[in-house]
Amino acid sequence: MKKTFFFLFSICIINSTFGQNDPVIMEVNGDGVTKSEFLQIYLKNNNDPKYDKASIDEYLDLFTKFKLKVAEAEAQGYDTVPRLKKELEGYRKQLALPYLTDSVENKAMVKEAYSRLKKEVRASHILIKVSPNALPKDTLKAYNRLLELKKRIEEGEDFAIVAKSKNSSQDPSVLKNGGDLGFFTAFQMLYSFEEKAYNIAKGEVSDPFRTKYGYHILQVVDSRPARGTIRVAHLMVGTPQGTTDADIASSEKKINEIYEKLKASNTEEYWEQMVKKYSDDPSSSKKAGELPVFGSGSAQRMVPVFEDVAFALKEDGEISSPLRTDYGFHIIKRLSWNDIKSFDEMKKELKKKVDKDDRAKKTQDVFVSKLKIKYNFQESESQYLDWFIENLDSSYYAGKWNADKLITDGTIFSLGEKSYRQTDFAKFLKKAFRGMRRYNFEDIVNKQYTQWVKKSVLAYEESLLASKHPEYKALVKEYHDGIILYEIMSDKVWNKAVKDTSGLKAFYETQKMKYMWPERFEATVYICANSSISDNVYKLLKKKKNTSDVILEKINVDTELNLDVKMNKYDPKQVDFLKGTNLSEGRNEPFEVEGKYYVVMVNEMLPVMPKELSEIKGAVISDYQTYLEENWLNELKNKYPISINYDVLYNLGAND
Repeated sequence: MKKTFFFLFSICIINSTFGQNDPVIMEVNGDGVTKSEFLQIYLKNNNDPKYDKASIDEYLDLFTKFKLKVAEAEAQGYDTVPRLKKELEGYRKQLALPYLTDSVENKAMVKEAYSRLKKEVRASHILIKVSPNALPKDTLKAYNRLLELKKRIEEGEDFAIVAKSKNSSQDPSVLKNGGDLGFFTAFQMLYSFEEKAYNIAKGEVSDPFRTKYGYHILQVVDSRPARGTIRVAHLMVGTPQGTTDADIASSEKKINEIYEKLKASNTEEYWEQMVKKYSDDPSSSKKAGELPVFGSGSAQRMVPVFEDVAFALKEDGEISSPLRTDYGFHIIKRLSWNDIKSFDEMKKELKKKVDKDDRAKKTQDVFVSKLKIKYNFQESESQYLDWFIENLDSSYYAGKWNADKLITDGTIFSLGEKSYRQTDFAKFLKKAFRGMRRYNFEDIVNKQYTQWVKKSVLAYEESLLASKHPEYKALVKEYHDGIILYEIMSDKVWNKAVKDTSGLKAFYETQKMKYMWPERFEATVYICANSSISDNVYKLLKKKKNTSDVILEKINVDTELNLDVKMNKYDPKQVDFLKGTNLSEGRNEPFEVEGKYYVVMVNEMLPVMPKELSEIKGAVISDYQTYLEENWLNELKNKYPISINYDVLYNLGAND
């Protein structure tokens, strides 16, 4: 059902176009939708739009259901819930950010980001944690401590040893990596950290600098041209967490045996067979081991040792020797490699990243200066600010100060047609007291005034965005409808189906004959490397004392590749290697499917029977959600009037 939500979420209300030539095509609970609005929505959700009656009716049904749910959510006051209002405000701020930056500076940032993507930097760092609201004495202490550590490094001590020493780096991973962060490129670190790393020479130790985590010093260890992106396949013998040393040794022996076989016959067909037969990675084993593209500028990353081995392969088709990661043992096969894309190819993607990154904030000061000129920013005499310097007291540091003594309400500055008064600044001051303990009252007023002006100018521009940028207005509406729709669907359908255990059980009882197990059997399946092994297993099964563990030990005495054993309940019509077989209870003769040899010991034949609720709970919940949603929609159709202008609707494509 959640897939349905995300489809409906995309059915956003694009800005309405009102006028005599734009008739209302439908109304839901008095909320009108014009022809142009409906057409924009229809085209947005149909790459190949059709205007025949059947296609229009199908889409109208979906859209009507969407509008009914939103109408009910608004009627129930979901758009007034503080938590949801806060969530929407957060999204609205994010959506507004690209419109609140200087375009010239923004373009420069995009070009800078691309130039950095062409180079990867390896750096080590030492971190002294400092909270954003730390007292001056604490920040000074951290700063001076890092200066001492920097001096030790510059005098010849090894960076990693200094980083690991007592009262040194507070990065949790320092004991493991000595502060070494490996290679990185643009957008993979905080922008302030990236800035420092890309602007000091190899071997140089930076001065202490601050990020949101505290103070750092860093040393650039190395740099290299970007390695581009690579597409590889892998064969993995897994060693999940908790694997014993004996099992790890067995897995290592197994991967080495596989590697020797691949070296002897490195063909595409043989690689696919070996991956299908032996790889423990279920997400890639059915695709010949292929993994998503990764590398420079790619959102997809692998663990460093895996990436290093992959990029060391020089030719397509070349395979690596076995390597170990936290997930197990791997053999990597290179499929293709591509250099970093051109600037023109990446420009659009980079702009989106810059708009969401701290880089965008760097351009705001320039943007604010331009807005001040545009909207005729005018400041009044300073006496209105002087009052605050004279009337702040120590209670401000604790957030308990107020402006009760203020008897005037003078205009401090104006912007466009709006005046910003002393009472407005008093409210801002009261909210923004945190982190000010280090400053005297005059500095507090001056710093807070600068921030207030900047935020006020940006807020003024933000208030005009919906009228200036229809696409922004549409996106805000989309998020508004999506947030309240998700919430009401959770309450009325999704979560209700999960939490209403008695209702779910009653629904299952009325539908249980729909959820049936076919004829199955419980069996132990022996997967053999060749026909002689399968014959041997078949003979061993004749003696009851030969359990699966005993047989495994006898068959795999020299290699782990001879035999694998699985125990489960099987539907022969649903399992590929069992399709077409006619197995009976007990020991069954060996058979071969796609190069694998099987011996099946059927322990019990299972008749047709209803699945227990515990066995099919996910499917029952999904069906129960559908049932609840259909009933709820029927209630909404009776509750809210719907009117449709079919003459306009069925001429939707006319003159377009």
